[in-house]
Amino acid sequence: MEHQVAKEAHAVAPPPNSVEAGKPAGVGGVVQSENPSPLCFSFTYPGCWDFDVPPAQAPVPADKAAAGSATDRDAVLAKVEMERKLSMVKAWEEHEKSKVDNRAEQKMSYILSWENTKKASIEAKLRTREEKLEKKKAEYAEKMRNQMAAIHKEAEEKRASVEAKRQEEVLKYQETAAKHRSKGTTPKKKFLQCFG
Repeated sequence: MEHQVAKEAHAVAPPPNSVEAGKPAGVGGVVQSENPSPLCFSFTYPGCWDFDVPPAQAPVPADKAAAGSATDRDAVLAKVEMERKLSMVKAWEEHEKSKVDNRAEQKMSYILSWENTKKASIEAKLRTREEKLEKKKAEYAEKMRNQMAAIHKEAEEKRASVEAKRQEEVLKYQETAAKHRSKGTTPKKKFLQCFG
């Protein structure tokens, strides 16, 4: 009984001074109706029905007053109980949502960490492969440069050999020409077919 009286007292508490008449005061708020009577309040809750507590009227017979006030009190108590249940449901919903958000955030953090680890591993492998390829490229380039140097050396040796042979043959023919000049003879071979 004391619990019901406390709920009833809570349900008809006057609104704070900052709330304007006719406007909702928020979840579970109390708003005065257009009638400025201090005993008439409008209870507004999102998603619930609105109702006005009737203002005090002319005195009614005792049996009707007792029946009417009991009915009004029961309606108010039922409304308060519904509001309590709705607030509990809302609190539970918010708690569950926050748990879901926290779990999702932890999973996202784990996925990001996993992704970064895998990327770092792949990048390390790529750098290692690139270093190996660069080393092989440098070795191959050195090998090719050595081959080119060997070819150049061989070509120089062949040029020198050809030049030496040419000079020997030129010297030989110069000596033969000098002999022919001194003897006054001509060579036996006809090197100038067109003049002969």
